[in-house]
Amino acid sequence: MDHFDPILNWKLKQGSHTFPGQDGGTCINEAAIVAAGFPYQPVRAVVDMPACFSRPICRLAMQLNDEASDEERQHLLPFVTRLACADTAKVEREREAYIAARMRWRLLFRDGLAVLEGALAIGRQADALSAAEAQTRMEGVQQNAPGPTSETDHALFAKVQGWLIGIF
Repeated sequence: MDHFDPILNWKLKQGSHTFPGQDGGTCINEAAIVAAGFPYQPVRAVVDMPACFSRPICRLAMQLNDEASDEERQHLLPFVTRLACADTAKVEREREAYIAARMRWRLLFRDGLAVLEGALAIGRQADALSAAEAQTRMEGVQQNAPGPTSETDHALFAKVQGWLIGIF
């Protein structure tokens, strides 16, 4: 996956998006849905994710995505194909406990990435997906995009949600 982000030409953005732009223009969870082979859909909360996605991991990914700078956010691209890793209730609780024990208010982005990596190491791993397959899926969505960028559905909602995630 080291070659994942230069191959895709996909740009991660803050918040949920009604549709992706030609440059990607989605949050990490929306990109992960497409990479996993599902039709594009906006993600406003982790309950919007298909059942094969780990809720604690997607919640952390959403928090990192929405709190990151535009430049930092692009470092989440290699994780796009790894979020479809839901496991047993016990493993999901372990992941949630792992994340809760390591997340602090206003954690540095790079430290948040390390927590995400650690949480992904617990339990089932996402099915292997080649960069070529991910690229094909993402390009299909990009080709149908109406314009070069996408609009955030609810920018204020995304910002407040990010703050609340950091509190709880």
